[in-house]
Amino acid sequence: MANSRPTSLSSHRLTRRHLLAAGLTAGLAAGATSATPGLAQASPFDPERAGRIRPNGDPDFHPVKFKLPVPSGRKALGTTAIHLIDRSRPDPSMPSGQRELMISLWYPAGMFGPAPFAKYMPPRTAVEVDDTWTGEYGLALPSGSFDFANTETHSRVDVPMQRLRHPVVLFSPGYQYSRFVNTAQVEDLAGRGYVVVTMDHSHETPVEFPGGRFLPGTSTEEPAGPEEIRKAVETRTADARFVLDQLERLARGENVDAEGKDLPGGLAEGLELRKVGMFGFALGGYTAANTMLEDERVLAGLDLDGTLQDDRLKGPLGEVAERGLDRPFLLFGSAGTQRTDPGKEYYDKSWASFWEAQRGGKLNLTLASTKQRTFTDYQFIFSQLFHEIYGEDPIITSVMKALVGSAKPARSVLAQREYVAAFFDQTLRRRPSLLLRGDSSRFPEVRFAR
Repeated sequence: MANSRPTSLSSHRLTRRHLLAAGLTAGLAAGATSATPGLAQASPFDPERAGRIRPNGDPDFHPVKFKLPVPSGRKALGTTAIHLIDRSRPDPSMPSGQRELMISLWYPAGMFGPAPFAKYMPPRTAVEVDDTWTGEYGLALPSGSFDFANTETHSRVDVPMQRLRHPVVLFSPGYQYSRFVNTAQVEDLAGRGYVVVTMDHSHETPVEFPGGRFLPGTSTEEPAGPEEIRKAVETRTADARFVLDQLERLARGENVDAEGKDLPGGLAEGLELRKVGMFGFALGGYTAANTMLEDERVLAGLDLDGTLQDDRLKGPLGEVAERGLDRPFLLFGSAGTQRTDPGKEYYDKSWASFWEAQRGGKLNLTLASTKQRTFTDYQFIFSQLFHEIYGEDPIITSVMKALVGSAKPARSVLAQREYVAAFFDQTLRRRPSLLLRGDSSRFPEVRFAR
């Protein structure tokens, strides 16, 4: 990015008014696109850190590591990154001359010895994503404020997979988003017994390959036009289908990693590829639906607040919005987007069209008091960062509302986890859920839009 930003955390001083203005600007600008960098769940302020509040309100700029919400499942978790080369698709810009991808598998772990917890992001990706949110044109924070590279997940690196067969769920991120910014949701599914496969889409999303080779993705300076979005969806769909092919090879005991690295034990025995689902955030949700249209191996899909057309206001509709699917699909929207009622402010013709055309099971849910990035980890990341830097300043509430809405992050994360898991439990495991039958007193913030 070409942001003009301070290079030192200690040299940057901002007032509360600067923070609010930056937060409102970033929130509104991001909301204008189909998929901008996302947000996460917030944790309550720790009174033991009260001594760090600045009596005079001066910001305490420093790199902030984040605490991911604990997965609700009882299983120990593992993760492994795999470098893939698709030899059927030329890509002269890659060293191999063919399309290259990075994916991560997140899974229930078997027995293992000492193993480190995975970091939230690899180092170069962490710098790139931090750059997206810092500087004059981001949240007016110094570079390095988001310490993604030293934040720990709940998953241990390259430990064996539990030797049971687990349903498989693919995940595609938002446009220009890293595959790591939905880790809280991904880990929760893995803790419930799923293998979740997250994908970076090279040349669009930032991606770091073995040895430190890095591709920054597309520029964030100009919003993508309809033609670029259509091309991105087609490329992403091809990526997802290729990943499924490679998972089939893994299940046969083959090593699909481009460098031939030692893969965790139990992968072949642990992949239940007769039970495959897919979900995605924003453009990743469009990708999930389009992949289902083109590949019958995906039995159920879920769209986290993503339009199903190439431009939400102008169209054209995606083919999947016009034709629908013959397998179950869940539309899960925020309060500020995605409506199927043309009389409402945020009407989205693509969701309305899909609803009418859909032949398989269908659900349309709305999460009250939220914005699009609530469906990412940024809902808790922003909250933790602002409290670390600005203490208990009440202006944080206004900034958070501008960026992710006014829903309590802990409740939002819990609701998303429960409904996403209930959907895949019902469609892939044949475990009916009362949550999916109508509005629930447990989650009054989740409303059935249809």
